[in-house]
Amino acid sequence: MLIFRYITRDLLSSTLAVCTVLLMVIVSGRFVKYLAQAAAGELDAGILLAIIGYRLPGFLELILPLAFFLGVLLTYGRLYVQSEMTIMIACGMSPRQLVIYTMIPSLFIAILAGWLSLDVGPTGLRKAEALLTAQKERGELDGMVGTHFYSLQGGKAVTYAEEVSKEGEMRDVFMAENNPDAPEGQQLVLVVAETGRQHRSSPDKPSYLVLENGFRIQGVPGKADYQVTHFEEYGQRLSKPKKQLSRHTSDTMPTGELMASDKMAHVAALQWRLSVPILVLIMTLIAIPLSKTNPRQGRFVKMLPAILLYIVYLVMLNGARGAVEDGTLPPLMGLWCVHGLFLLIALVLLGRPLIIQQIKQREYSEHRVSKMVIRLLGNNNG
Repeated sequence: MLIFRYITRDLLSSTLAVCTVLLMVIVSGRFVKYLAQAAAGELDAGILLAIIGYRLPGFLELILPLAFFLGVLLTYGRLYVQSEMTIMIACGMSPRQLVIYTMIPSLFIAILAGWLSLDVGPTGLRKAEALLTAQKERGELDGMVGTHFYSLQGGKAVTYAEEVSKEGEMRDVFMAENNPDAPEGQQLVLVVAETGRQHRSSPDKPSYLVLENGFRIQGVPGKADYQVTHFEEYGQRLSKPKKQLSRHTSDTMPTGELMASDKMAHVAALQWRLSVPILVLIMTLIAIPLSKTNPRQGRFVKMLPAILLYIVYLVMLNGARGAVEDGTLPPLMGLWCVHGLFLLIALVLLGRPLIIQQIKQREYSEHRVSKMVIRLLGNNNG
């Protein structure tokens, strides 16, 4: 029991460390992407953390199997390099016990990954998609901030405000657009105003940019016949936000709906979600023999082949999912054939040392028998 606690503690601590590093890498990459969209005015900066929070279960769903796989390789690699595993085996721990000690925390990780894959992950992704869809349905100046340029009417005009209050009141506003009604077709209209605000009478009607106390300057660049008009209030019509269709994909659907559907895309998505905990268990069985190393070789000698094997596993699962969606692979085979193949690989890797040991023992026994026969024959001839 002491050995089990020692191994489990090392496995979970290594898994937590690897999971933290991978999660920081993925989250930082996503956050930079969303931050760039917020700087461009496509997203409200106030919802960035909410989107990242909703996406975290989906990230963990993919990270946990790899983190535990690497945790097994790192932990057992250290035990082999420092000869601790040799001492444990010398004290009576069999390979079967090692597999059992490893599969118990692996089962805990598989249950956690399955919960994320079947329930929490799709729910979080669905909420994140709802936030992103709501952002795309905003008006052209919703979420406007100061010292930034914003395009209007699909790029036909541009506006700028030095300051924008929390209530949406603008100060020192500038707007420029080409006058499409001018005979030359290149007449420029510049509008400057002290204040401005966005006015919307109803959600179904287009909104207006209302500017107050300013000047409208109209003319062709390079010519002197400019028209300057002072106004107390000036309105610029804004484009009506486009209604976005809800992206109710198979990845965002609840697991219950996937189980009740017979569509190939839904069947493939359900098999993918069920494959996550199975992936944890099978890769744990593969990691146990792959972690065995010679102290002179170091603990990282088999890390690259193991990671390549993990990548091949994921690529084959993804390919099988696409084949099920296209109808080229029967749903009964689906992703299960890939799991069966790698389970066979795991069993071969686990049983290979026992087979080699039995062959060596048989060869040793045959060699001893042959020597005894030769000795007896020699004695009889003498």
